Amino acid sequence: MPISSLPSPYGIGTLGKEAWKFADFLAAGGQSCWQLLPVGPTSYGDSPYQSFSSFAGNPYFIDLDLLAEEGLLDGGEFRSLDWGDDPERVDYGRMYAARFGVLRMACGRLLARGEPDFPAFCGEQADWLEDYALFMALKDRHGGAPWSQWPEDLRLRRPGALARARKELAEEISFWKGVQYLFFRQWRALKRHANGLGLSIIGDLPIYVSGDSADVWASPEQFQLDGEGLPTEVAGCPPDGFAPDGQLWGNPLFDWERMRGDGYAWWLRRISFQFRLYDILRIDHFRGFDSYYAIPYGEPTARNGTWRPGPGIGFFQAVNRALGEKEIIAEDLGFLTPSVCRLLRDSGYPGMKVLEFAFDSRDGVGDYLPHRYPARCVAYTGTHDNDTIQGWMASAPKQDVDFAKAYLRLNKREGYHWGMMRSLWASPADLAVVQFQDLLGLGSEARMNIPSTLGGNWQWRALPGTFGRRLSRRLYREMQVYQRLPGPSGRPV
Repeated sequence: MPISSLPSPYGIGTLGKEAWKFADFLAAGGQSCWQLLPVGPTSYGDSPYQSFSSFAGNPYFIDLDLLAEEGLLDGGEFRSLDWGDDPERVDYGRMYAARFGVLRMACGRLLARGEPDFPAFCGEQADWLEDYALFMALKDRHGGAPWSQWPEDLRLRRPGALARARKELAEEISFWKGVQYLFFRQWRALKRHANGLGLSIIGDLPIYVSGDSADVWASPEQFQLDGEGLPTEVAGCPPDGFAPDGQLWGNPLFDWERMRGDGYAWWLRRISFQFRLYDILRIDHFRGFDSYYAIPYGEPTARNGTWRPGPGIGFFQAVNRALGEKEIIAEDLGFLTPSVCRLLRDSGYPGMKVLEFAFDSRDGVGDYLPHRYPARCVAYTGTHDNDTIQGWMASAPKQDVDFAKAYLRLNKREGYHWGMMRSLWASPADLAVVQFQDLLGLGSEARMNIPSTLGGNWQWRALPGTFGRRLSRRLYREMQVYQRLPGPSGRPV
């Protein structure tokens, strides 16, 4: 359940009372984990996988009612604004137009009253916050243009130009720091509440970062860029049965050779920070650490890419040496070569099993049928890139749907979604994760994302009252039946 999909009268889900209520619902339903999409600030296309920073929090998720309770806002300053007219969809255009004006008022008051914890926060987070706040201030000054289009002295981070910018934009820099202070204060309170209920938060770490981000601008030497700061090759996936042109993500690729030379310091800082946010971390596109698909910059599709070697097991050994054993889920979906399977085995991380893939005749059922799951895996009905169960049942080829009905003994009267979810709960998988849309039995209108498309994605929202006692009681009964209630450690049994 993404934060953005929670109910809210202000256009998008937030870290406020509905998030706390959802955590209460999960605990009452016998759940042990809440998995999120990335919580970073979204950029062009609104995807949480294309963020202005690997470290910053999304300003849209700051709850305005909580700010009003603290005296940083007056209700009349935001409750009458136009946040969109569809409570089941996020209107990102309206969010962009309205949210930052409100946050400027709140941050102005925050800074004026001298919040005692604010300087300490800025000091603790200085290793990323200084560059991020300057990046966002410069981005605003240049009309939102990507940093690759800024003047050369700023694009190439010449010290004199950066010093002048910090002086000229001091007020704006303080605003962006204030926004992050507000986000992380609300985030930490929500996480404490969830952990206190016995819930672990599962975060999601995209393997790649956005080209137009503070990460790339501040550390260009970590990426495969030319002298002008442009990528030489970009990330994506080759053509397959789902995308005949492949997927052209466009992210800059890492300079793995250079990273290996300093012990993957940039990555260690990134992962260490994620574990200050989350209890468990899903690493997206795990196969990219074995080999990655490189597409020449400027290509219109992903057809003409080349596979290149990634860092391999040495990377994860460096993570373990530096950070200790961490709870990591490997997103090992897609075409898996023997070397990828070996990397997963050597890492010791659980991989993913997606139930909808089990019945897809294009790629064969493979190891996605629940009776073949190993215990050491995390099983999903579908991910944010898949249709909902009901949407899949209505749109998949008839032979695939018939196979699913026969294998799972699905009953239309109670809803196909309950039969599919039960198959995961009954499987050997250590952890079973379902989309909240599937728990509600919603159709394709609630799908989160269609890969390789721009616009109309990442918008679904739950209506108020959808996570109530009746649903949590039913969920709890299912957890009892399949012996998945949390044990004394708070983890599944």
